[in-house]
This record gives sequence, structure tokens and C-alpha cells, in this order.
Amino acid sequence: MDFESEARQIYSNAIKACLPERTLKEALKGFSRPAGKLRLVAIGKAAWRMSKAALDELGTNLQGIVVTKDGHSEGPLGQLEIYEAGHPVPDSRSYAATEKSIELAKSLGSDDMLLLLISGGGSSLFEAPLLSSKATEDITRIMLKSGIDINEMNTIRKRLSAVKGGKFAALCYPAKVCSFVLSDIPGNPLDQIASGPAYKDSTTAAQALEIAKKLGLPAEALELIKRELPIELDNVSTKVIGSVDSLLREAERQCQALGYKTLLLETYLGREAKELGYEFGSKAKTAVGAPLAIISGGEASVHVKGRGKGGRAQETALAAAIAMRGARNCAFFSIASDGTDGFTEAAGGFVDGRTYELMSQSGVDPEQHLENNDSYTALKAVGALLVTGPTGTNVNDLNVLLLRPED
Repeated sequence: MDFESEARQIYSNAIKACLPERTLKEALKGFSRPAGKLRLVAIGKAAWRMSKAALDELGTNLQGIVVTKDGHSEGPLGQLEIYEAGHPVPDSRSYAATEKSIELAKSLGSDDMLLLLISGGGSSLFEAPLLSSKATEDITRIMLKSGIDINEMNTIRKRLSAVKGGKFAALCYPAKVCSFVLSDIPGNPLDQIASGPAYKDSTTAAQALEIAKKLGLPAEALELIKRELPIELDNVSTKVIGSVDSLLREAERQCQALGYKTLLLETYLGREAKELGYEFGSKAKTAVGAPLAIISGGEASVHVKGRGKGGRAQETALAAAIAMRGARNCAFFSIASDGTDGFTEAAGGFVDGRTYELMSQSGVDPEQHLENNDSYTALKAVGALLVTGPTGTNVNDLNVLLLRPED
């Protein structure tokens, strides 16, 4: 089997292992219904698949609201209202869907329960801004281009929103909230995934202010950021049903089944994508005595300075291609488990020791494209993009370097 076929087997099966059809159905076995009404709110890139799993397990008469990213709905789901909305920047559809969810929350009584299904992407899809919509969207764009990590970004978001930082669960009171979470952040910090709509904030106003000042946010935002979020939540139960750890464990199993020894690196958060790619690419020139797969997962960051097109997985792959130029018997891929990387239709990139030269022959300057944050164009020129379409899950990124002994 060639490297590309092996890569496809590894990431396809690793992603399948994290689909809600498997993880949420298992978690819902033995679920206790409330004495009163049971309603559902699902938010995030995996919201449709999570809701489908809930319907399959609990019955199609379940009512509620599903808010997901454009292109991530796969059709009607019983009596559930489905909304597609803006990501990674919230838009008017985000606000409208969230307002409907707030109305639902406020209608619940003490005998009722809200089944809250959370996955990554919820921070922009599920939003009731305390600032104007324009200010909220402008601040989101500033943060996305800044290179700060997702925890720092969500520390700010929580203070500028009426539903984040535990505030949505508070709106549900006195009803119980039963929350199932598909984690897209290493370490599974429940107050940060989708900005913690049903979990007490663990950050402080002082920490948020430090981040805000670094970003140069406007005074109206600073006034909100100064406020602590002292919400006590005693009406919520939470369970994580999938994470990057699940993704990595299955990737490791797949590599071993293909005959590779495996080396699992520490899960990262906030690493610069190009530095991560350089690191993997440099390892490609290491001599090995037996097939070896080096695996990592997490969420890199991209400090946008150029005007190109791409995403963190694609930028990681392009940097790796530069560093592994001329190396033999190796290949590398970086892929976003949700199937969408940045503002593109690609999920990531697959490269090897020949990719650099192929780009040059196609009129692409790899270093210049990397500097311009234009990894998409560079990878597309040589057929090195990975395109899966929306996968139905979202548990972070997967990076794998495959090494074989010299012939």
C-alpha cells in the first residue's frame, strides 16, 4: 500500500471512531427522562450528527433546536428546528437561532430537562452578543488573525456574550440541564469548549483584560471584560463523550495495523502551525530501522500576516513539505477532524519529500506562499489538499508522519 492510501486509512478510521453515532448513543444508554418535558438544544459542527444520535436513542418526538455550520446539516430531523449559521465569525443567523434557544430555555419548569449537546464551533454558532453585532464580529476577526490560542479567545468571548460562561444554563433554571460534550480542545476544559454555555467559568477578569489589552480591543469591550462571571450552577450534569485523545488512540491502532511502530507525542495547544510543520518535516530525515509513525494532535494557531487562503492544518502541511524537501521514504499529513480547515473546503494536506519540487515546477514558491498564509493555493497546485467534506464530528486536528527504512 502506498503512503497516500495508508494515510487515508489512518485518518478515515480515526475520525469514524469519534462520530456521535457511536459515542453519544453509548452515553445515552440508561438515560433517565424527566417527569416533565424533555427538550433538546444542540450547538456546534457536530450538532446535526449528535442530534440524529439522540433521536435514534430517545425517539423522534423529541423537540428542540439544532445550530450548526453551513453545509453540516444533512436534512430534517423529526420535529427539531435546524439552523445553519456563521463560522468562525457569528452572523445574523447565529443570533436568530440563539434567541430561539433562549426562548426555549426560559419556557422550562422545575420538572423539565434540557438535553444540551455541545461540540466545537459553538462559540460562533451560538451567540447572543452584549455588544453590537458589528462590534462582536469585528472583535472575532481580530482574535482569529492574532494567533492567540482557543482558550484565550474564549476567555474574551464569554464576557461579551449573554449565553457563554455558564449563562445559558442559568437561563434554563429551575430546569435540569444534561450536557453531553464532544471536545475539540486538548485537556477537555469544559468552560472553554464552545465557550462553556453550561459550565462555570474558571478564568478571571484580570486574565481576560490582559488578553484584551494585548489585542487592542475597544473601550466598550473592556468595560464588559472587567466583569467577573460569578455564576454558580447546580442544575447541570456534564459528560465528555469524545475528544482528541480518542482520535489519537484510533490513529495509533491504525498505524500499528499497517505495520508501523508508533510514537505518540504530547497533545499541543497554541503551537504556531508553521513551527509544528517544520518540526515534523525535520523528523522526516531521521533514519529508521523499522517503519515508524509519529503522531500528534491538538490545535495549532496561525498568526495571519498575509492575504492568502488556508487553515492551520494546511499551513502545518506546507511547512512540513518545506522542511522535508528531498527526503525519501516518508510522508506527512495534517487534517482537521471536522473536515473543514479555515475558510476553505479542504480538511488539510498530505505531503512528502517530493512535494516541494513539484510545487516549484508548478510555479509555486513554497516559502513565499507560507509567508503569505497561502497554504491552500500551494497545496492545491500539486493535488496535495485533503478534502473529506464535513465529517459530522469535531475533536481537533491529527498529524501523522510516516517513516520507512531506506531501500
